[in-house]
Amino acid sequence: MPAVTVADITILPRVVADPTAKARRVKSITTAPQGFEGEGFPVRRAFAGVDLADLDPFIHLDQMGEVEYAPGEPKGTPWHPHRGFETVTYIIDGIFDHKDNHGGGGTITNGDTQWMTAGAGILHIETPPEHLVVSGGLFHGFQLWVNLPAAKKWSQPAYQDIRANDVALLASHDGGTLLRVIAGEVAGHSGPGSTQTPITLVHATLAPGAELRLPWRQDYNSLVYTLNGHGSVGESAQPIGMGQLAVLVDGDTLVIKADPTQESRSPSMDVLILGGQPIRETVAWMGPFVMNTKAEVLQAFEDFQRGLLGTVPAEHAVTKNPLQRSGDGSKLSGDIRGVHNTPNKIEES
Repeated sequence: MPAVTVADITILPRVVADPTAKARRVKSITTAPQGFEGEGFPVRRAFAGVDLADLDPFIHLDQMGEVEYAPGEPKGTPWHPHRGFETVTYIIDGIFDHKDNHGGGGTITNGDTQWMTAGAGILHIETPPEHLVVSGGLFHGFQLWVNLPAAKKWSQPAYQDIRANDVALLASHDGGTLLRVIAGEVAGHSGPGSTQTPITLVHATLAPGAELRLPWRQDYNSLVYTLNGHGSVGESAQPIGMGQLAVLVDGDTLVIKADPTQESRSPSMDVLILGGQPIRETVAWMGPFVMNTKAEVLQAFEDFQRGLLGTVPAEHAVTKNPLQRSGDGSKLSGDIRGVHNTPNKIEES
């Protein structure tokens, strides 16, 4: 159940699309495989099987949960490094603590977002607070990786703390859809997230039978990921359901419609809508580093091993180096995939 709701949607500003605008067509619909992240919390890999060219400027998206933890079960990630991109963590339900070695961090909960610019390099940790570990409870959220262009990959690390009551709340033209604008702009209304790479990030809840026609910048790509519920995308009304991602192209308007009948456990259809200005640069990606060349990725590993990305604050004990060299020193080994379970070989595109 999304944390950010309104008692009366009719008082919100309405988003009205130009009726003559061209609707984007559906290029692909893929189903996210399920896996485990960090210390073992369940995720859906939303971008699996999609060409990076269609995702640009995005790199990676995990749906974390939705899971109801028993006492003692909540899990997080150990300290780990990043370089070359931004992480956006959006918590729909539950609570998560973040801390990095540049002093950023805090607790985010129902409807909050944290925005971390890794830039030239950062170490951070994400964990459930101790009281949640003791009690258990509901956890559901997302982590999105936004690429940085080469000119900004060496920028200073930064952190933004975005509270749930800061997001821009809008309604569709007929009041059937609640829109939460976290970053970017929709119909002249801006979200609070400040991005190094121009993007728009929206969480929308569609009532059963509601149709959303959302104006969209022509120079942005567009992705629609279904959190829960069932419906369709595009004028062709291609079916889409929980855990599926649609790539839409060529047009000025996104069309999303919820089926008239939904499951009792998901009375509405929830979607994450993403778009951004493609960077159109070579991507070299391995584990926690997203750079432009293989040499830069290998240099990032070397810099991490030498401590040039910083050190873990003294109050935090480190029991395992998440990235270790093999015995002969020639290859990288260790639990690379365990650090956000991203490629364990360098991907270039």
